Amino acid sequence: QVQLVESGGGSVQPGGSLRLTCVASGFTSSGYMMNWFRQAPGKERELVGGINTNGQITEIADSVKGRFSISRDNAKNTIFLQMNNLRPEDTAMYVCNADRPAYSSGSFYFRRVEYWGQGTQVTVSS
Repeated sequence: QVQLVESGGGSVQPGGSLRLTCVASGFTSSGYMMNWFRQAPGKERELVGGINTNGQITEIADSVKGRFSISRDNAKNTIFLQMNNLRPEDTAMYVCNADRPAYSSGSFYFRRVEYWGQGTQVTVSS
């Protein structure tokens, strides 16, 4: 059974820190791009950042650049989102995503595969 299970969310005061964890099971996450998205009530889902398969390339949204970072431990099928200097506008449900783009190998075509977690709530308020 494929699962992405997030943890580490909670309530924190502005300026505080949280570390989110996403554990993958039922598939080998090392072959997938891993991403963190967030969605606040009444707002569209936003890509917070992503990390490539070997963990050497990361992308972070401008809205959180310099405060958030992403890392992964392929041996543990786990990715992390370190969030520092949190602001009230960071309040949202944070969701983990695994993405393997479509590709061709010889005469074979492999469709895109995506998995999503259920999310973990982050609330930043004083």
